[in-house]
Amino acid sequence: MVKKLYPDAAAALDGLLFDGMQICAGGFGLCGIPERLIDAIRDAGVKDMTIASNNAGIDGEGLGKLLRTRQVKKMISSYVGENKEFERQFLAGELEVEFCPQGTLAERCRAGGAGIPGFYTKTGVGTQVAEGKEVKSFDGQDYILERGIFADIAIIKGWKADESGNLIFRKTARNFNQPMATAAKVCIAEVEEVVPTGSLDPDAIHLPGIYVKRMIVGAPYDKKIEFRTVREREAA
Repeated sequence: MVKKLYPDAAAALDGLLFDGMQICAGGFGLCGIPERLIDAIRDAGVKDMTIASNNAGIDGEGLGKLLRTRQVKKMISSYVGENKEFERQFLAGELEVEFCPQGTLAERCRAGGAGIPGFYTKTGVGTQVAEGKEVKSFDGQDYILERGIFADIAIIKGWKADESGNLIFRKTARNFNQPMATAAKVCIAEVEEVVPTGSLDPDAIHLPGIYVKRMIVGAPYDKKIEFRTVREREAA
């Protein structure tokens, strides 16, 4: 059996990083993001990257760390509202951004992982999303052509995996991690726990190990909260 577990993030990424590469990154905001892998990419100093991700974290957290160090050339994202540095770089012309509807982004990654180079969708027809894209009519309705995404590497965050790479996500932390995992030449998974092969219920596995080429254990983690909302203490 091929050994997939590596001692740390730097070792798991060894030989995979290069300037100008494309990365699919799982996560939604700060939920389900591969923190240790992002830190290792930052420390490696690789630059001019194109990253496909729902968003870019927040200022100084998640993919926001790579924006702060100016290692990202282009983002393919659906939501950027919580990252002021993202906004600043975009408005200043320092960062190329390809906005993509959220469901379309997920499907572009799923399609890329399934070997589908493109598909037609009604989402975005008649808007800026459709500019420069092929439009085709089916049954009297217009659809636009979207290209599948297939990156050099995918970095994802899981909850529990076995030694073969079979992986379980935890609740909403599954988000974009599952489609991103299939949409790259090499998928590196960061998990909280690794158990012996055969320990996981086959019916509980979300991502088959055939997709996961390398793994690290990233725990323990500090729980980061994007927005802390509390009610005022009631008067005694």
